[in-house]
Amino acid sequence: MATDSTGTDGAGRQRPIVIVGASLGGAKAAQALREAGYTGGIVLIGEEHERPYERPPLSKGYLLGKSSREKIYVHPAQWYAEHDVTLRLGTRVVSIDPAAHAVTLADNGRVEYAKLLLTTGSVPRRLPVPGGDFGGVHYLRRVEDSERIRKEFRPGARIVVIGAGWIGLETAAAARTAGAEVTVLEAAELPLLRVLGREVAQVFADLHRAHGVDLRFGAKVAELTGADDRVTGVRLGDGTVVPADAVVVGVGIAPDTELAEAAGLEVENGIKTDEHLRTSDPDIHAAGDVANAYHPQLGRHIRVEHWANAVNQPQTAARAMLGEDAVYDRVPYFFSDVEWTPRHATGDVPSRDKLSLEYVGYVEPDGYDRVVFRGDVAANEFIAFWLRDDRVLAGMNVNVWDVVDPIRDLIRSQRAVNPERLADPDVPLTDV
Repeated sequence: MATDSTGTDGAGRQRPIVIVGASLGGAKAAQALREAGYTGGIVLIGEEHERPYERPPLSKGYLLGKSSREKIYVHPAQWYAEHDVTLRLGTRVVSIDPAAHAVTLADNGRVEYAKLLLTTGSVPRRLPVPGGDFGGVHYLRRVEDSERIRKEFRPGARIVVIGAGWIGLETAAAARTAGAEVTVLEAAELPLLRVLGREVAQVFADLHRAHGVDLRFGAKVAELTGADDRVTGVRLGDGTVVPADAVVVGVGIAPDTELAEAAGLEVENGIKTDEHLRTSDPDIHAAGDVANAYHPQLGRHIRVEHWANAVNQPQTAARAMLGEDAVYDRVPYFFSDVEWTPRHATGDVPSRDKLSLEYVGYVEPDGYDRVVFRGDVAANEFIAFWLRDDRVLAGMNVNVWDVVDPIRDLIRSQRAVNPERLADPDVPLTDV
């Protein structure tokens, strides 16, 4: 186990491990280094002025006003000083010099490193249409974004959500909870179609419509209309204008690879790494949303934009930077909560006002040949399995608990299963 830094500067001083990105991943990496016994310097640099925090609550509990601000932070404020972590907030890294083992800051400051970890995360994709800079047009990525959007969610407000991905559906539910009138515009035929496939995507469409969300599919946004520098509506390709008091744009995110590209690191759908989360430069690692990491079991590179990667990958990166033969081979995992409180519903409402799910595994949109359901889909209490050649590639449990481990075991086994037994709730998953 390494206990101090592995390089010195020109004056003979030990260089620290530098982490660029004071995110959940960056904070977890600093924690993992200390837990591994590393006693050298750690410098954690972040462009935001907030200390590292978790992003899932921004579209869930915090957006709903159910969680306090203090609960979103990864560590208490005093943790960094107590663990001798130099936390530099409001500081932007503008370049990396791999040959000199140094990063340059926006104020022309320079920080040398022995090892460098990039946890720069991702940035929201912008909506490339006229009117996108009107007031009342929001993107959800940072804590202040969540706070601004929450102020827009009030009874009777006309909220238009562009994009029916996870962020879009979660914010739509939060807006309905606040009593707003919500329209979701999605270019595809169903929400989450690329992620979940048609069979499961339809479940989410039915649920949102049952709670009064106006879902419009095949919608092409042509421009945002406005008056007095404030958005007033969304004009579609067919000329229809959807009135809006505020617009939330959730059309995806892109890995923040600008620094890596400029430094000459290999970049392909994120910063490309091996199974040790090491980039094309042996002294630079990457973790979280930005890392396109080789997965030993899948035999390919994958980039997963979810909380679990930001929590777990830094542990592997930290050990690898300290010289251990650490490999990241966890089965991908994510979770989501979609909640309506109080009930805002029309028609035949499903029995639950909260849909909580966990998804384990990895499957491309065209990478499966069958979906098997176990449980009561109509009551939103079920497990969906994605199969190819009768092998389980991924599983998603909806309002069903304590099944992630057996689902993960089915995926890792790579053995064929009997689909009828898989669908039978009387057959334990451990016996399938």
